[in-house]
Amino acid sequence: MTKLASALRVLAAAAAALFAVAATAPAATAGPEPKAPAEFVALSSVDPTIIQEMRYPTAHTFMGVPVDGYRQPLCILTRPAARALHRAQTRLLRQGYSLKVYDCYRPQRAVDHFVRWAKDLDDQAMKGEFYPRVDKTRLFADGYIAEKSGHSRGSTVDLTLVRLPAAPTPPYHPGGEQVPCYAPAAERFPDNSVDMGTGFDCFDTLSHTDDPRVQGVQRAHRQFLKKTLTEAGFVNLAEEWWHYTFKPELFPDTYFDFPVARRSVAGH
Repeated sequence: MTKLASALRVLAAAAAALFAVAATAPAATAGPEPKAPAEFVALSSVDPTIIQEMRYPTAHTFMGVPVDGYRQPLCILTRPAARALHRAQTRLLRQGYSLKVYDCYRPQRAVDHFVRWAKDLDDQAMKGEFYPRVDKTRLFADGYIAEKSGHSRGSTVDLTLVRLPAAPTPPYHPGGEQVPCYAPAAERFPDNSVDMGTGFDCFDTLSHTDDPRVQGVQRAHRQFLKKTLTEAGFVNLAEEWWHYTFKPELFPDTYFDFPVARRSVAGH
């Protein structure tokens, strides 16, 4: 046997040995998804009467696509926040109203999705509805997008009021005509809530809870919601009429990243 042939046989044997090791090695698997701590619950398990119109699992968002981390249209909150909403809902039902939630716990991966989108200045597909008067380069500086969100701590909720009996919200059709979120209620997306002066997630100063330009029935609705939730222990974010945080927070310094899914709170 020549030296060349001998060398080739050695190389072939080594390659076969490496292949055998690789074939028998266990396949790499992704780690299990994180689950919510026991202090988190599905809102429906505490109060099934509160209407849930979870926007971020759908394409009707300021990005125009479903948001990372929202596996199911489900409101998840810390148990104290959910119980406080139940107390507020009990009072509202006696007055002919219901709460309707748009967003509750928000995983950090969703916030990261927002940040990536905000940095992509070429993607302005939903500008006509959600931020007609705001230059996208200003989203971080003006506070519309941030790298952390109180929602990820589990005690913050975005919500509105619905007059009962509740009419169904018409389905959203991507690619349709966009109407500014601050247009008159009869012209903008036909939400079944009371008229708050702007739609949900409207990136505009008219969304400030006490903006003096918002008067009449629109202001009255905002103040009614604020009074009801304040008495239940929530604090409003002045820049967003829909944004409330229950105090004291169970997790004031922790930003969770478990997905929005029933399995995340199974057994809680």
